[in-house]
Amino acid sequence: MRSPLELISLLAQSAPAQTDPGSIPGLAWGFMVMGFVVGGVGVVVVIRLLGNQLVNRATSEAERILRHAEEDAATKRKEVELEAKNFALAERERLEEELKARRDEQRETEKRISKREDQIERQSAKLAEREERLDTKTADVEQREASNKQKSDELDKLIDRQKSELQAITGLSKDEAERKLLSIIEDDVRDESARLTRTLLEQAETKAVEEAREITITAMQRYASEFVAESTTRSVAIPSDDVKGRIIGREGRNIRAIEKATGADIIVDDTPGVIVVSCFDKVRQAIAVNALEKLVSDGRIHPTRVEEVVEKCRAEIEEKVEKAGKDAVLEAKLRNVSPKIVEAMGKLSFRTSYGQNVLKHSLEVAYISQIIAEMLGMDGRVARRCGFLHDIGKAMDHEMEGGHPHIGAVFAKQHGESEPVLNVIAGHHGDVPATSFYTPIIMTADALSGARPGARRESYERYVQRLEQLQGIALEHRGVEEAHAIQAGREVRVMVNAQRVNDDEAYLIAKQIASKVADEMTFPGEIKVTVLRETRAVEIAR
Repeated sequence: MRSPLELISLLAQSAPAQTDPGSIPGLAWGFMVMGFVVGGVGVVVVIRLLGNQLVNRATSEAERILRHAEEDAATKRKEVELEAKNFALAERERLEEELKARRDEQRETEKRISKREDQIERQSAKLAEREERLDTKTADVEQREASNKQKSDELDKLIDRQKSELQAITGLSKDEAERKLLSIIEDDVRDESARLTRTLLEQAETKAVEEAREITITAMQRYASEFVAESTTRSVAIPSDDVKGRIIGREGRNIRAIEKATGADIIVDDTPGVIVVSCFDKVRQAIAVNALEKLVSDGRIHPTRVEEVVEKCRAEIEEKVEKAGKDAVLEAKLRNVSPKIVEAMGKLSFRTSYGQNVLKHSLEVAYISQIIAEMLGMDGRVARRCGFLHDIGKAMDHEMEGGHPHIGAVFAKQHGESEPVLNVIAGHHGDVPATSFYTPIIMTADALSGARPGARRESYERYVQRLEQLQGIALEHRGVEEAHAIQAGREVRVMVNAQRVNDDEAYLIAKQIASKVADEMTFPGEIKVTVLRETRAVEIAR
């Protein structure tokens, strides 16, 4: 950077030369040069002064910042030193506590070790004592074994000598004596086994009969319903013979139309005032009876009118069937029952078995089964459902081939019934083996419902035939002299020859008769077989 004097000289040199120093333009140029020089010098001076001031201010500010920084650093250093001292103090305390805890733990460990050492010492002492006693006992045992061996040798010699003496006395060899002894023991054991078996069977049968009687009586007392025996024939009242003739129609066309439309047999005989409707299908019988009653009351009887009335009565009966099924399901308190099953159960309200209404019978079996199952600790709801549906096959057995248990089981399976229910339906007459305890329960309830007095009825001829068949089965067995059916065929009394049959064989005969009766006869409830054997000693004094 150049000095002001150098700038002035440069300006003076650059100024134009004046031929006339006293001229005005040369003077003005000189003043201008001088002004520029002075102004530049002033500017330079001012800039330097301002720069010095700024430098001074920056220097002082820097010194101030430096001082503050040194002070902050000193403060921070003191704080860090204080924190370091506090941390070191805390670590020291923590380490001292850990050391103390470890020392305490070590002391506890030493105490436990000391206790264990004491226990080990005591156990060692006890073991030493036991070893001493064991050594003593071992010596005693060895001494006794030696003595026993000596006695055993003496006993063997004595037994051999006794065997020789026995063989000499009896004249039998060893094998012969053994066979004879075993034969005697075998006879005694057989007799004792027979007596024990008979005693156990008597006790078991007595207990089982008592418990079964108590359960069944309780079930019957808790549920009792009225019985109305129904018939396969129904009568329709006719006001006059003229109406009877109109029912028959010209050349029997009206009665044939009725029989064709209803599927029932219309019996018109000389009995005054009635026409008999006969049909094993109670639904068709009800349709025929209602149709006849409507035709008689209306008076218009011809084939076309017959078809109209029969169709109307069929629709009414179907409504009754559906209502009867729903009412029965509600009465039995069942849930999730298929509508097809409800319809089938409604049809049972028109079905009878030995004169007993099957739907009422199903409801009674349901409630008796529930009571028995609950008394045995089983699920009463399942038993009630099984009992209610056990005869459902009777609603369609006239439409399909096969027995009602098989038909009902197939039908129930198609409509979502569970396995216990299916087994009950298929096996409540023993057609298939029972897979649950519900099946024998329903069999018992079914027998109770059918065996109650007044529940079912049968013809006199069939009743006599059943009694004769029962007595004939009993008389077929060896040693039986007489057989009498009593209590309306609920029991058969069998008299056996006391010389040919002993007490044990009498039990066997009773079991055989009961099995054959169950296999060959069809009967409601159960039949009791009683075998009587007695020995009479008769002597006449003269």
